Amino acid sequence: MAGPVEYHSGKFPPNNLDWPQLIPLLGPASAALARYDGLLSAIPNAAVLLSPLTTQEAVLSSRIEGTQATMGEVLQYEAAGRTDDLDPRREEDIEEVLNYRRAMRQATDLLGTLPLCNRLIKTVHETLLAGVRGHDRARGKFRTIQNHIGRDRKIENARFVPIAPENLETGMAGWERFLHEDAPDRLVQLAIVHAEFESLHPFLDGNGRIGRMLIPLFLFSRKLLQAPMFYLSEYLESNRQDYYDWLLAVSRDDDWTGWCCFFLKALTHQAGQNEGKARHILELYQRRKEWIVEKTHSQHAIRALDFLFNTPIFNASHFIEESRIPAPSARRILSILSEPANELLKTIRESRGRRPAVYAFSELLTVTEGRIVF
Repeated sequence: MAGPVEYHSGKFPPNNLDWPQLIPLLGPASAALARYDGLLSAIPNAAVLLSPLTTQEAVLSSRIEGTQATMGEVLQYEAAGRTDDLDPRREEDIEEVLNYRRAMRQATDLLGTLPLCNRLIKTVHETLLAGVRGHDRARGKFRTIQNHIGRDRKIENARFVPIAPENLETGMAGWERFLHEDAPDRLVQLAIVHAEFESLHPFLDGNGRIGRMLIPLFLFSRKLLQAPMFYLSEYLESNRQDYYDWLLAVSRDDDWTGWCCFFLKALTHQAGQNEGKARHILELYQRRKEWIVEKTHSQHAIRALDFLFNTPIFNASHFIEESRIPAPSARRILSILSEPANELLKTIRESRGRRPAVYAFSELLTVTEGRIVF
């Protein structure tokens, strides 16, 4: 068996890109991204309406690292809390997904005062691993020991060995410099930024998730998107082996061009997928906007609808307390929306004693996941 592939010392940034291979892919990627960004600009309060896509990204990025939680399970856990029949391992998976979402929100906030940099990603890494598996593995700090990626704990059996710890600070400083350089093309620069971060593997845990967070953060910070709401993990999770193989080829074969081609194709495909889902969500919102006003005859109808899009699984108490609707009106609206004849909200847990009922806006979840969830 061949030994592990080792980090490509002295070969970053690449100076051997085959631009004739890349140029035909740049136009479609840029155009798909621009179409998606144009739709984002047309969506009122995109952070609210596309909240389910943000959660789905957290689920899929975490799934690449081995978690099994579904989006429905994550949202139901948030709404209902822990239940006796929940497997503790599944609860750990869910908490990791929720941390991913918290970390992404924190990173977005930090970009208001910081550039995308090592300081920012260390802060976000600390949040990502807070209270979950890996929390005791130098959270928020670059590693000082050798790590590896592969078949078992023996480094000789590894698939890949990242940069040595004594060279890591220098490597991450070079990565940060490249992050802010002028480049012939920003999307190729992003492909290289992501691959180099994964190759350096600066943390003992959480590198893959942080590396994927960097994709929307880079697009946002370079003003290629008006919000850091780009969801690439669906493509990467569906093509996981190719994703790993092309990353490995960077260090093994010095094949930066092959990796960049894979990444540009991924961006093009997923920009189209994101645009389609966002468009369907917007269409659903417009359709249900008229419906909810007609059904409830309430001045608070749109506020209630915004709550449902932001929190498609929720408990009754949360709706009454957090919707910013007066409690009597909130109770009346919830009663109307949860009537079986209206088919808007599905009751997934009946109220019992002090335990509030839990509801799901299944129509939105179906659009987001592409399958019937509840």
